[in-house]
Amino acid sequence: LTPLLPHIDHRNRGMRTRLGCLSHKSDSYNDFTAILPDKPNRALKRLSTEEATRWADSFDVLLSHKYGLAAFRAFLKTEFSEENLEFWLACEDFKKTRSAAKLASKAQRIFEEFIDVQAPREVNIDFQTRELTRRNVQEPSLSCFDQAQGKVHSLMEKDSYPRFLRSKIYTDLLSQTQRRLS
Repeated sequence: LTPLLPHIDHRNRGMRTRLGCLSHKSDSYNDFTAILPDKPNRALKRLSTEEATRWADSFDVLLSHKYGLAAFRAFLKTEFSEENLEFWLACEDFKKTRSAAKLASKAQRIFEEFIDVQAPREVNIDFQTRELTRRNVQEPSLSCFDQAQGKVHSLMEKDSYPRFLRSKIYTDLLSQTQRRLS
């Protein structure tokens, strides 16, 4: 394909790679070592059915749990939408910035990676939010991404989170924690 169309840019090659991987992606994880942080076998042993079940209580409960976050990230990867979570996490980290000198460079990096049109990991936000964020980043404060982060949080909560709770990743994880008990 590339030799016939030498004008295709690097973004299209990346898309072909992503599409080529589509057939290898699965909504199931029989081996959870790929999604759990730290020492995965120990982590899975420590994860209780009660904890994993609580992730269904609310999206924020899921996001606040280390293993819930890891499982949700794995699920988003199967949908090719992990940039939403990565952006949300980058914003959470950004809000902890205490150095004024680092604030501007971090804000610019987040904007270029996630917000700008044609950003490598562009999140799906409306034009007004994108432009407001662009203006906010010119004079960054700890709240300059709040509106964009809120929109992405809401999108994940209303769209991805319900699908995650119905996904094979989550149901398999619950089954594994329950099997350990029997």
